[in-house]
Amino acid sequence: MNISRRTLLASSVAAAALLKAPLAWAATPPDTLIQAWAIDDIISLDPAEVFEFTASEILGNTYDGLVGYDVDDVTDISGVLAESWEVSEDGKTFTFTMKPDLQFASGNPITAADPVFSFVRVIKLDKSPAFILSQFGFTPDNVEETIRQTGDMTFEFEMDQAYAPTLVLYCLTATVGFIVDKALVLEHEADGDFGYEWLKTNYAGSGPFVIRDWRANEAVVMERNQNYWGEPPALERSIYRHIPESATERLLLQEGDIDIARKLSPQDIQALRGADGIKVQEGVKGSIYYLGLNQKNEYLSHPKVREAMKYLVDYEAIADTVMEGLVEVHQSFLPKGFLGVLEETPYSLDVDKAKALLEEAGYPDGFTVTMDTRNTPDITGMAQAIQQTMARAGITIEIIPGDGQQTLTKYRARNHDIYIGRWGPDYQDPHTNADTFARNPDNSDDASAKPLAWRNSWDIPEMTAMADAAVLEPDTEKRAEMYRELQREHQQVSPFVIMFQEIEVLAMRDEVENFIIGPSFNDNSFEFVTKG
Repeated sequence: MNISRRTLLASSVAAAALLKAPLAWAATPPDTLIQAWAIDDIISLDPAEVFEFTASEILGNTYDGLVGYDVDDVTDISGVLAESWEVSEDGKTFTFTMKPDLQFASGNPITAADPVFSFVRVIKLDKSPAFILSQFGFTPDNVEETIRQTGDMTFEFEMDQAYAPTLVLYCLTATVGFIVDKALVLEHEADGDFGYEWLKTNYAGSGPFVIRDWRANEAVVMERNQNYWGEPPALERSIYRHIPESATERLLLQEGDIDIARKLSPQDIQALRGADGIKVQEGVKGSIYYLGLNQKNEYLSHPKVREAMKYLVDYEAIADTVMEGLVEVHQSFLPKGFLGVLEETPYSLDVDKAKALLEEAGYPDGFTVTMDTRNTPDITGMAQAIQQTMARAGITIEIIPGDGQQTLTKYRARNHDIYIGRWGPDYQDPHTNADTFARNPDNSDDASAKPLAWRNSWDIPEMTAMADAAVLEPDTEKRAEMYRELQREHQQVSPFVIMFQEIEVLAMRDEVENFIIGPSFNDNSFEFVTKG
């Protein structure tokens, strides 16, 4: 990179001082944005593996994809690293041409070899988000023939079917579609791992910021990319501090020791509205809060039990108290704002109805199960409220708290009973959530695709076929109705108790300007933030 050793040393020392400072810091530096958040869900920094909220946001500010969209109008798709693209007559092959004269943060030029390597790497590594690309027919055996470089700045992306072009482009905006620096990653390859072990904790992108340091459950430090091909960020540095306690965030914000508080309780948000020197910003996200009921559990696999549990959540009370201002009641897998969203909310707290259903299932006295819960105030409060209403029908829930990494790892191994989760769409097409909530092509333990339906051991060949048909329907209105029908059936029979859609709310110092809250977490941007 074009950074002198002295400059790099000075910036690293400054960042280290901020990381080691006690809670009673001095005012934040004018060239540094400091955000307080719960960042314990970070498992990896590798775009081929990242599938969590915090890391997605980090990658959205440090990596680039081939294409992107206007966060205020997601139908407006444009090139980022790609200059142009064409679709073949049969609809199966995209030909991309890369923009000339761009470079990675390392100084290496960006050519067609980099997206080809990035996508082949995703399919070969086959980590959690790989299905976003593998759904187009790519496998470890065929990917090197079907995603192929045709010139220094051109490559072809040949799929097994003629998918809707917008679906393909939206999928490439997901973090798994971000482009890594082939030359730099291969310098750190070990035993044919495509640089995986190195990239879990390092950086090889071309975005406005570079990732300088990640300390698990402590902090992430990013610095301005001196080789960025676009308009450089106004600030030199951006830091996340792991401060999951809402009261602590509020105090630090009021004292001026942080610039933005990201994990505030409804009570602290209300207290900060109108406070001197503070402003509140909010935006509706596509994230869905839900309960996942593992079908390996003998109780939870009974259809009547699943139905009963949907009547044992006090949706309105949780939305109005524990999660006040942070969610709205929503009970279908597509969030508002997506094509074909179903806005019907057929479930409410009805203990008598739930008891009758449990008796029909053969469990008139209820049963005992566990619920894995991320130990943040919002999720814990929600879990406790659900625990109380479930108990009214005889269902005893033992809450098992853990940090984000612990609970996610257990969930992805299908070792839970109930998981209280939050799911954000990976791209702006309805298939993104249909593919994970209503599709499970292989329910075996060693399946290659592991969507949420798989995580909850829900074997659904008929519903999978319905989702597959919807993704190929060329007529927009017909396709929208197919998704509505899919959601109606899903509401009734699925092992998901879908509860809320998220409203992201954050508080910041008055001098902070131009923070962007996007529809997905990798759309949240601090690239243009200024202070004062």
